[in-house]
Amino acid sequence: MGKWDKDYIELCEKILNEGYEVVNRTGINSIKIPSHHFKFDLSKEFPILTSKQLFIRQAVLEMLWIYQAQSNDVRWLKDRNVNIWNEWEIDENGFWNAEQMVLEDNKFVKKSIKKDFGKDFAHTIGTAYGYIVNKFQMTQNLIKTLKTNKNDRRMIMSLWQNDYLDTAVLPSCVWSSEWDVTDGKLNLWVHQRSCDVPLGLPFNVTQYAVLLSMIAQVCNLDVGTIDWSIKDAHIYVNQVDGIKEQIKRFKENPNIEAPKLWLNPEVNDFFKFDNSKECKDVKLIDYKHLGKISFMIAQ
Repeated sequence: MGKWDKDYIELCEKILNEGYEVVNRTGINSIKIPSHHFKFDLSKEFPILTSKQLFIRQAVLEMLWIYQAQSNDVRWLKDRNVNIWNEWEIDENGFWNAEQMVLEDNKFVKKSIKKDFGKDFAHTIGTAYGYIVNKFQMTQNLIKTLKTNKNDRRMIMSLWQNDYLDTAVLPSCVWSSEWDVTDGKLNLWVHQRSCDVPLGLPFNVTQYAVLLSMIAQVCNLDVGTIDWSIKDAHIYVNQVDGIKEQIKRFKENPNIEAPKLWLNPEVNDFFKFDNSKECKDVKLIDYKHLGKISFMIAQ
């Protein structure tokens, strides 16, 4: 299998063998390690897991929702049959409801949460992700800098903005990306504050690999490396059986190669990559995988 599968399974085994079980706000305990780091070279391999199926269309559309459409409206995703943010959607009256653990007197207590965001935020996730990108025109500024001053050392997109945390349903987990150009190659460093390893991490890594590839193409650069740093890498206790199945698959099928990423070479403007339901400008070539594994979402 590809390097990404090997690195990913290594992390999963490390969490299961060395991690600590902790209580958290979701009410479902997680097994965690405090930090982890990956490095990818996109010129050698496109990082997408083969030990389980990853749905590239959904992954790319969520990324485009954030960085291209710059939207926080969950209906944009639903219209494209992408349902990964449904649990965090504010209802039509401006309320978000959930069962969560709340810290009281130094103890976690499970409570029903009903938070009023106001009707202006109905059907959104509040002031998070695409809302922040749009407010500060982050994608436009990054592309402009790459085209006019590619040696700039301040090419940072930070989705963690303190003034907007209280009005976000879920503050950004993958919260920061730092970009540079070295020897004609576009490189990236991604920071993730909290990492659901079975569900979030495979999507996130592939999304940012596609994002880097798209930005490189429209800026006439080659793809370079991604460094990925994680704080709190965890597996929820109700995901352990699925991860053990994935580890077993990996060890029994060592010879599956990573696929190639195809981007429509005619697209020279990031904002013109197709973001319709079909996502026509992105394809995987020779994607062979071992099938879907279902994991529970911890809200």
